[in-house]
Amino acid sequence: MSGAGGGKRPSGGDSPPGPPEKKSKKEEKTTTTLIEPIRIAGVSSTEEMDMKVLQFKNKKLCERLEQRQAMEDELREKIEKLEKRQATDDTTLLIVNRYWSQLEENVHVLRKRIEPEAPAIPTPAPPSAPLPDPTPMEEDGVTLASPTSAVPPPPLPDAQNDGEPPEQQQQEERQEERQDEQQQPPPPAGSDDLMTPADQPPDSKTDASPPPPPLSENAKGFLSALEQSSEEELTLHLQDRMQFSKEAIACLVCVFDRLHGRINDMCKVAQAAVCEDNSQSEIISVNHTLLEENSRLRDLATLLQGRHHKMSMEYNELVDKVTSAETKVSEMETTVEDLQWDIEKLRNREQKLNKHLAEAMEQLKSGYSSTGSSGGLPGGQITLNIQKFESLNAELEHNQELANSRMAELEKLQVELQEAVRESEKLKMDLRNIPEEVVKETLEYKCLQSQFSLLYNESLGVKTQLDEARALLLTAKNAHLRQIEHMESDELSVQKKLRTDVIQLEDTLAQVRKEYEMLRIEFEQNLAANEQAGPINREMRHLISSLQNHNLQLKGDVQRYKRKLRETQMEINKLRCQSGDTGVLILEETTSDSIDVKKEDDEDQEEEEERRKELERQRAREREREREAERERERERERERQRSDELKRKDSDTLKMLRVELKKAQESQKEMKLLLDMYKSAPKEQRDKVQLMAAERKSKAEVDELRMRVRELEERERKESKKLADEDALRKIRVAEETIEHLQKKLAATKQEEEALLSEMDVTGQAFEDMQEQNSRLLQQLREKDDANFKLMSERIKSNQIYKLLKEEKEELADQVLTFKTQVDAQLLVVQKLEEKEGVLQSTLAALEKELAVRTQALELNKRKAVEAAQLAEDLKVQLEHTQAKLKEIQVSVAENRTARERESSNLKRAQEDLSRLRRKLEKQKKVEVYSDADEILQEEINQYKAKLRCPCCNTRDKETVLTKCFHVFCYECLKMRYDTRQRKCPKCNCAFGANDFHRIYIT
Repeated sequence: MSGAGGGKRPSGGDSPPGPPEKKSKKEEKTTTTLIEPIRIAGVSSTEEMDMKVLQFKNKKLCERLEQRQAMEDELREKIEKLEKRQATDDTTLLIVNRYWSQLEENVHVLRKRIEPEAPAIPTPAPPSAPLPDPTPMEEDGVTLASPTSAVPPPPLPDAQNDGEPPEQQQQEERQEERQDEQQQPPPPAGSDDLMTPADQPPDSKTDASPPPPPLSENAKGFLSALEQSSEEELTLHLQDRMQFSKEAIACLVCVFDRLHGRINDMCKVAQAAVCEDNSQSEIISVNHTLLEENSRLRDLATLLQGRHHKMSMEYNELVDKVTSAETKVSEMETTVEDLQWDIEKLRNREQKLNKHLAEAMEQLKSGYSSTGSSGGLPGGQITLNIQKFESLNAELEHNQELANSRMAELEKLQVELQEAVRESEKLKMDLRNIPEEVVKETLEYKCLQSQFSLLYNESLGVKTQLDEARALLLTAKNAHLRQIEHMESDELSVQKKLRTDVIQLEDTLAQVRKEYEMLRIEFEQNLAANEQAGPINREMRHLISSLQNHNLQLKGDVQRYKRKLRETQMEINKLRCQSGDTGVLILEETTSDSIDVKKEDDEDQEEEEERRKELERQRAREREREREAERERERERERERQRSDELKRKDSDTLKMLRVELKKAQESQKEMKLLLDMYKSAPKEQRDKVQLMAAERKSKAEVDELRMRVRELEERERKESKKLADEDALRKIRVAEETIEHLQKKLAATKQEEEALLSEMDVTGQAFEDMQEQNSRLLQQLREKDDANFKLMSERIKSNQIYKLLKEEKEELADQVLTFKTQVDAQLLVVQKLEEKEGVLQSTLAALEKELAVRTQALELNKRKAVEAAQLAEDLKVQLEHTQAKLKEIQVSVAENRTARERESSNLKRAQEDLSRLRRKLEKQKKVEVYSDADEILQEEINQYKAKLRCPCCNTRDKETVLTKCFHVFCYECLKMRYDTRQRKCPKCNCAFGANDFHRIYIT
């Protein structure tokens, strides 16, 4: 039986299945199925037929299982690679989001610290959340705001920690940051430098990578929100977030600019105040020159920053080229994988054909053996009829003719195939050697040509600028040499002046020491006087209290005298009836007495006025003396400052000693002045108390005199009551009332003076308490500033560590790129060897197909292969179109990502430059607060600039040579020593250099 029925059975699993995409497309578009013809030997019964069919099915199933297992292994490897890539992408997204939110928190904290000082600046509102699930997620204690949610500024510390102090909150935040850094890898340098698992070499499959840490629920929610949201929503939200961060940083920059403007205004006011004194003209001129040098150095720093920015842009371009090379490598890897799949398909076909050949050979051998064995069997000889034999011969001849015709057709097809191969090779050569005209007509060539022309024009402009800069440098050198000569001549003259000033300062020092000894003696005397004045003050207080009581008693006596006067008036009214002669005499006596009392009162008032005038004159003289003493001290201080400035130029050691002695003298002088003021203030109070006591004594004496006069008047009234007239008594009463009113006025004045002294004491005590509170506030502000500086320094150390880690990761990635290149070369060699083997196998197949039994099958197979090839070509065209569309989409997304990253990097660089500028301003402000004198501040800045110009390796010699590769500057001796000892790497960035990579520079 011929096995036609077996040949009609479905054998779609005979050929090896392709990749999933290709297979699906084949299933969609194939209309015909390839069925290989199968030969089955002679069968005597249906059972044997079924047995052979089952054996064939088992073989096909085994082949399919093997192919399915191979496909499953490949798919598992691909799945593992994709899972690793997805894990790395998720970690990078989480890390970027975390650090972004951390940056926004830091900016918000800075704004909170600055906004109380600058309430006029409008604070930008955070963007609204465009997607659901806007809650910020935390990963290991660090806030992770999802990119689909809004990023509001962090809440106040009181709301977060329920009244905890800010120091505890800062400690908790630092602990959380340390835990995050221990648990998670450091942040990558950028998405361009990330290496996906698909880009790793195949050897990395054997390396057992540690399992990633489990993600929290918030992180999983963040990733699910990312998957659900579309690209447009993500881009819109990221733009809102970028706008918020930009506005926040712009607010900070505005605040710091305003602070800088205030500082400049204060400096201008201080300079204007200094310019009023003609004695400091030299200091002002030196200050102006130093300020000009400072501005020149700032311009140079900005120029260097521009160069650094340009170099960083070039570095970013090189990184982009590296990433494009990596993408090309990945594309090559995909092509290699496709070729491997095609080779495996060819191998499977080869194995099938080998199996079919082996089966055919076995069947041939079994056929020959069966014919031989059947002839040898006893009684089993086959008798063939002559007609059958003739018919067999005719069929054989017919088959031979058919075989010859088929053979000729096969030879024609082989010749056509060779011609097609030659044409394909020619086309490949033409593709490799494309003519220049075709290349010039392409859009890429035109774009490159336009870019080249632009760059050439820019290079010409840069060259002209370089020539101008060289000319400026030569002029600056000449000016610098002239300035050095002028400074040397000035230095000689200044040294001569310093010598004379040192001699004068020694004389003034001797005088100051003498004055200091005199003041010390006066201070000791004043201390002794103050010790003696303590008990005197107590006695005075007791006297004042007793005098107050006595004044109260006198008031009671005055009231009693008033009553008596009223009684006397009544008696005088009764005595009016009596004689007038005696009244006239009494009137004369009373008038004379009243005139005497008035004269005494006038004399007392004049004496009091003279005493007050003398006291005021003494006080005015003391004030004038104090003012003259202060003026003399100020003059001495100015002279000492001038002399100290001159001494600075000559010899720093002697100047420091003189400054220390002058400061000590000034401090002792201030202490003595304070003690003198205290001493002067104490006698004034005592004088006031003495005046009060004298006034009280006078009032007592006057009261006693009045009592005596009242008694005399009473006696006279008793004696001459009958003679007195009414008018005389009224006059005496009026005189007595006037004296009483005068005494009452004096008592009220003394009371007012006492109350004024007590109020002055209360005011001085209140002022002292206010000064103490102000000092405590200032100390607290200084502590807060120290804490802020410490925090900034810790953040700087962290950023330096992160930079080092990123640098190491970059070097590792470069090594991996080299390994990838070597692997690609090895795989290309393997592909060439496989192609050679394929040619050998095709030649063996052509030789085997020349046999008679396989010629008919080979023709059908070739026809079917042609149909399959056409279908494969169509499928490949569709795939190529699909991949090209995908490639265009990927290129557009890559360009958008690249522009976004460049914007972020530029914004970050600007923020870093603003931060460095603001730090410099802060340091200058601190120097202004620490140092009282402007010359000291300028001297400190000059020392800092000199330290910057020194070599960072030895810190002794100046910077002389520059490395042309990394543009770092060092001294010539250090670089020569490193070159001689074969340490030919930059000490800062480890960039390798050779003998021609460094040359001298001259900094003027």
